[in-house]
Amino acid sequence: MNSSIDSLQWRYAVKKFDTTKLLSEAKISLLKEAFNLTATSYGLQPLKLMVVHNKELQENLVAHSYYQQQVAQASHVLILCIETNISEAYIRNYFNLIKDIRNTSDEILNPFRDTLITTFSKMTAEEKKAWATKQAYLAMGNLLTVCALENIDSCPMEGFVPSKYDELLGIKDTNLTSVLVLPVGYRAADDLFATLEKVRKPLSDSIIEIN
Repeated sequence: MNSSIDSLQWRYAVKKFDTTKLLSEAKISLLKEAFNLTATSYGLQPLKLMVVHNKELQENLVAHSYYQQQVAQASHVLILCIETNISEAYIRNYFNLIKDIRNTSDEILNPFRDTLITTFSKMTAEEKKAWATKQAYLAMGNLLTVCALENIDSCPMEGFVPSKYDELLGIKDTNLTSVLVLPVGYRAADDLFATLEKVRKPLSDSIIEIN
């Protein structure tokens, strides 16, 4: 069996972390890079990753995570946040970055840039938030895979109260809001879920082949 499949078989949503084991700075740096390299629609990256390694804050977040103790137990808690306002200025800054990095001419960039400005100007705030949230899920999937390949345990979470997180994280009055939570670290030796067989549909039920 190829090693990537072995790694994906190994991973599961950890229910109990070992509080005595911490991820190294090298591992955290790797996860930051992986997040930043995630594919996003149009390449706009309407995301930021908050990396929490503060036990007092982690414990305070538990009450707003439906009392899921993994938030307090984990070595670090990764919080995926989205930009709530994809403005014309935001889009122009992205295209300026393309120009700086690739030295692409305005003649090539401007038509695409102007199309995106027009597209996003017609979207409601809720439509922009929904679009950005989809990009956060792409990043979550990428992080889960990288964690598995690096033997980092994780537990993806939607079950939390974003407004309370935003308040505790100090981003309540900014253009950011939290949408997903990913505690990371190392599984506890007595986490019974570690030994349970994976429950997945057979390939014949989940794959459609067209030849």
